[in-house]
Amino acid sequence: MEGENFANSPSLDRTDRRILAVLQSEGRITNTDLAARVNLSPTATAERMKRLGRDGYILRFSAELDPERLGLGLLVFVQIKLDRTTPDVFDAFARAVKRVPQVLECHMVAGGFDYLVKARVADMTAYRRLLADVVLDLPGVRETHTYAVMEEVKDTHVLPL
Repeated sequence: MEGENFANSPSLDRTDRRILAVLQSEGRITNTDLAARVNLSPTATAERMKRLGRDGYILRFSAELDPERLGLGLLVFVQIKLDRTTPDVFDAFARAVKRVPQVLECHMVAGGFDYLVKARVADMTAYRRLLADVVLDLPGVRETHTYAVMEEVKDTHVLPL
């Protein structure tokens, strides 16, 4: 089963996958420590990292912040149904939602609604303002259904390698 996720990525070998796995959980690891973890020289490890970045396997490095400590304790998911499903409405909605800082993710989905939005705000009062002042004014929005998260059971960005 190992490697089956990379059936379309023949240029990734076992060492590349190990590098990627370590970087997902320890993005600030030094090149020397990473090299030791994957049993390569630091030079070979650095060259592989450059290639993995150049080839688009590594998109970016960032720090994971604590939303509670930053006053963004309420996580909501919002189903959005558009009034028309035409390319111009999809494009206008996508352009507008990308400019909303509280929106962490927005996915066009197949099924009973058009988009699933993940957003973070301080509390329910802040969400009501976001809904009334921003979400309902996005291009083409006809209907929304909101799901406030009571408990985050699993939250990860780590891909199964």
